[in-house]
Amino acid sequence: MRHASIADLLARKAASLSTGPLAIVMAEDEVEVDSTLTHLLKCGFRDVVLLAPGDIAVAPDLEQRIHLVTYDVFADAALPSAINTMMDSLAGTWIHVCYNAEYLFFPFCETRRIREMLTFHTEERRSAMLTYVIDLYAGDLATHPNAVALDDAWLDRTGYYALARKDPARNWEPLDRQMDFFGGLRWRFEEHIPWTRRKIDRISLFRAREGLRMAPDFTLNDPELNTYACQWHHNLTAAVCSFRTAKALRTNPGSRQAISSFRWRNSTPFQWHSQQLMDLGLMEPGQWF
Repeated sequence: MRHASIADLLARKAASLSTGPLAIVMAEDEVEVDSTLTHLLKCGFRDVVLLAPGDIAVAPDLEQRIHLVTYDVFADAALPSAINTMMDSLAGTWIHVCYNAEYLFFPFCETRRIREMLTFHTEERRSAMLTYVIDLYAGDLATHPNAVALDDAWLDRTGYYALARKDPARNWEPLDRQMDFFGGLRWRFEEHIPWTRRKIDRISLFRAREGLRMAPDFTLNDPELNTYACQWHHNLTAAVCSFRTAKALRTNPGSRQAISSFRWRNSTPFQWHSQQLMDLGLMEPGQWF
């Protein structure tokens, strides 16, 4: 179903969308839009909202299953701004946010649905989940010049690290259970990435509530929702496997000329399976088995 704006979507569908879980996708271009939507529907999201320019095309069968909203995707902080516009109207709803050519993976997602995972997470008194954005890239850029290839996807198996997140309002003291995570293409090609965009952590799964707001760096204005775990044990985490950075590095003229391949000695083929991500330490099953 097509909607002229977010306001139109909320006026017509806010009540049904609030049932959740809800996925909100922003399409910055036409690359792998259909596969992203298909993946989210397969994960078990009850509703999927696609924010996109008016000329973005979606497969007819998918268009009947999603809510397609015309939106200015090139505005500053376009996706967090859209989430903030919708937040109060969707209070109580579990929401996942991502871009096109990004794919959510959570522990055991091949056999368990997103609602099962979020039910368990809620029972642990958690209202948000930390996700790591894991860069995917085509192994052969000559064949796939935009670096996007589902059947030739690679990722870095090492090179990830975390630094304590500091609080500028409190003498730059470390924040409780909050870290800034780095790695992947944003680390290896940092000379082409603004320093404000080098983090790979994102709160991309959370329960909406009135007054909650998302910052441009995908953190929320409640500090507890930005933590990687509760105080008493490790919690579930998830991963967003994303071609977005590779695509951007191959689109920008400066970085495109400087990069002939993204592969290095620590590259490994992506198996499109949650077990690989857990084995690499890129997401945590916590107490969920």
